Amino acid sequence: MAYKDFLVRKTISDKEKQGKQDLLHTRIAPVDYEKVKSVADLVDAFGGCSIQARNIGLAANVYKKMLTDTERPTIMLGLAGPLIAAGLRKVIRDMVNNNMVDVIVSTGAVLYQDFYAALGGGHYYGSPNADDTKLRELFINRIYDTYVDEELFAEYDSMIGRFAGTLEPRQYSSREFISKLSETIDDEDSILVTARKKGVPIFCPAISDSSIGIGLTEHYYMSRKNGKTPITIDTIRDNYELTQIVVKSPGTAAFYVAGGVPKNYINDSIVMSYIFDQYTGGHKYALQVTTDSPHWGGLSGSTLAEAQSWGKVNKEANFAMAFVEPSVSLPLIYGHAYQNQFYKDRKKLQLKWSGDVLQELKIV
Repeated sequence: MAYKDFLVRKTISDKEKQGKQDLLHTRIAPVDYEKVKSVADLVDAFGGCSIQARNIGLAANVYKKMLTDTERPTIMLGLAGPLIAAGLRKVIRDMVNNNMVDVIVSTGAVLYQDFYAALGGGHYYGSPNADDTKLRELFINRIYDTYVDEELFAEYDSMIGRFAGTLEPRQYSSREFISKLSETIDDEDSILVTARKKGVPIFCPAISDSSIGIGLTEHYYMSRKNGKTPITIDTIRDNYELTQIVVKSPGTAAFYVAGGVPKNYINDSIVMSYIFDQYTGGHKYALQVTTDSPHWGGLSGSTLAEAQSWGKVNKEANFAMAFVEPSVSLPLIYGHAYQNQFYKDRKKLQLKWSGDVLQELKIV
């Protein structure tokens, strides 16, 4: 019996036929380079494809909605992974400069490598198959296929320690400390410098886990050795400050590049809104680009749908995930928004701090 004849033996109801027609409705649209003239065009074309190309298109559409929503949600950008080594420094800097992000939560490594670059340190072509024992002898550190100068790292670590020694010996949030540290460099391509000038706060809740933390530990040691009081970074104050931004905002949107501490920290700021007798309902929009997988159960790969069960992402939220490594996915999503100028009419966010108290959050 032919397979076609076998299928005919199964009776399909009219309701099932309609359901089948509904499912077989939209055809996949192949990428057509006769129509693709820009990155924005390519990402739009991806939206008609499948697998992770479609997810890139969906994520780009979520970012468009974040930027163009008339309620003007506060966009919180989480940064993790070797983003500066990957060549994304100017992409992230331009997101800040073009009013496409309002708050940054980052790992210390991303911020330190921006600082390192601002002082003249380079990221160099390398090889993942390099002889690492030879690199060690030359004081060259490897980040997959990128090389950095360990001698400069050591110099700049100590520079951070010495800078900390010039500050009033008290507790600082990472936001306050990073803002002050950014005043020691002057590089128009720097994320730190651009964020300070644009009034975009940068939080680094795991600051100790980085070269910045190494410099601060040197400061702590030298202060104790010389009978002085060291400064300390109060990460609970970070919680307090970020949650004030959340509860004073008309809404929030999350853009996660990779995962890690920044992702969880941004999500937990939603949960912590109860401390201020408020519940925001969760992020109105959320998107993530990552290579981490959900089925291992870890936070970095956990789906944004899972976050809905915690109330971190709103039940009605518009969200998307693309399982594409950020050195590829972030420039595509940013390029789509930039070339389409979705940020052009977006109003600015102005924050006014008095110590650890957010006195005013104003859309101007």
